[in-house]
Amino acid sequence: MAAQVVERYGGLDVMVANAGIVRADTKLTELSAEEWDRVLNVNARGTFLCYKYAGIQMIKQGRGGRIIGASSVAGKQGQPLVGAYSASKFAVRGLTQSAAQEFGPHGITVNAYAPGAVDTPMSAGLEDAVAKVEHFKNLAPLKRIGVPEDISNLVSFLASKESQFITGQSISINGGIFFD
Repeated sequence: MAAQVVERYGGLDVMVANAGIVRADTKLTELSAEEWDRVLNVNARGTFLCYKYAGIQMIKQGRGGRIIGASSVAGKQGQPLVGAYSASKFAVRGLTQSAAQEFGPHGITVNAYAPGAVDTPMSAGLEDAVAKVEHFKNLAPLKRIGVPEDISNLVSFLASKESQFITGQSISINGGIFFD
């Protein structure tokens, strides 16, 4: 993927590892090893591979860069019925911190965004989605859940030169439902 970007655009300055899946509403005692592996492969291994190859390319270029991953509030505080998802997002958080330390001397910042409830097709597919949206709205001081634009605004900032002194962070964006 990184090689294709370099071939087409002449370099790689920003990489966002945004893929993610959730296996929700499943108790750990009922979660199959195959489902565990699937969630960890997409969310943790996929992020690792993106960070690795973006890091290789950005170091080779010698002009710094921005690497951004998708974590979650579930990667800051474990939550019931989403054990594999929570574990995978904790992994992204730790990987982000490790990569920030390794890539920092090359002028590369590595951060993650950690959203709470966001109105997306993934959240709409959860069991009892409407009830869960209302639950999270009531918990939030801002009395709403996030929309994709809330997240893209943070990602755009993390990709910008204005964020050049921020690295190794998993930034919560959740309307105040969860505080670090």
